[in-house]
Amino acid sequence: MNKAFVREPDFDGRANCPRCGALGTEVGSATLDHHLQPSSRPQLGEAAWFCDFARCEVAYFDLFDRLVLVEELQTQVYPKAEEAPICACFGFTLQDIEADVEEGTPTRIRALLAKSKSSEARCSTLAANGRCCIGEVQKLYMRRIAE
Repeated sequence: MNKAFVREPDFDGRANCPRCGALGTEVGSATLDHHLQPSSRPQLGEAAWFCDFARCEVAYFDLFDRLVLVEELQTQVYPKAEEAPICACFGFTLQDIEADVEEGTPTRIRALLAKSKSSEARCSTLAANGRCCIGEVQKLYMRRIAE
């Protein structure tokens, strides 16, 4: 069949990392402006995708397979660096989850949940993936207490 008559699929907003194939999380320009070094920022447009796969060296990429590597970020980000805060807004770390597990009550997680609902939370800019960390924190806590 002639390719002129073959319809390309509609774009559904999803994009996969060109290196590891993981599904990316779309981010806007505010997130990119905050995380990328000034020399790396022109490589991507107004929107890009964050690769959430911890062992992948790609931080951000676009639909044209242009990418920015983790080493080109201004600071370390979770999950690319486990020592980086899970919550970029309030500095919540894996050690905070461990402390809640050891104490047997999610005191720090509850405090983080309350803070995440405040006007001080700027997840769309400060989080590398532009999303609130609460879901990830709860998942990590539940996984840890199940061990």
